[in-house]
Amino acid sequence: MATLDFLHISLADQCLYGFADGQLLLRLKVSTALNGPGERNGSGCTPRGLHQVRAKIGEGLPLGAVLRGRRWTGEVWSADLHGQFPGRDWILSRILWLSGCEPGRNRLGEVDTFRRYIYLHGTPDTEPMGVPRSHGCVRLRNSDLLVLFSQVPVHCAVRIDEAPCPQWAAAPLI
Repeated sequence: MATLDFLHISLADQCLYGFADGQLLLRLKVSTALNGPGERNGSGCTPRGLHQVRAKIGEGLPLGAVLRGRRWTGEVWSADLHGQFPGRDWILSRILWLSGCEPGRNRLGEVDTFRRYIYLHGTPDTEPMGVPRSHGCVRLRNSDLLVLFSQVPVHCAVRIDEAPCPQWAAAPLI
């Protein structure tokens, strides 16, 4: 399995595209913010621009592990657990914690992605992908996140923008 060196997240396509040495190797459906794009603290929006993976959290946890405050609660998501906490924003399986790379746009002050706790994280499989529904983070299927987590190093570049993917990236992967 190749190590990815660049992730592109398209808000228009609700897809994550993973690249290694300029080659598209991975395409995954995601769910970004219901409130749309935006960088301000407290906005509930998905921040745009160039980011990096600052930390990887959850290595070795079971699929569906429930994370709160970046720590495993000891729980594994189930429909019964969901029923006990119906309003919870579920963060499951793994976290790729993002940090902005553009001071004044997504780093420092009121627009700091890292201090906003913006992650790529797992979500219950009952949640739709390809539809903006998150509180600002980028949600993925738990099984997709496990694949991504194993291929992404700390400091991997991540660009989040509104542009749809280029036509060549929409072609089927071989």
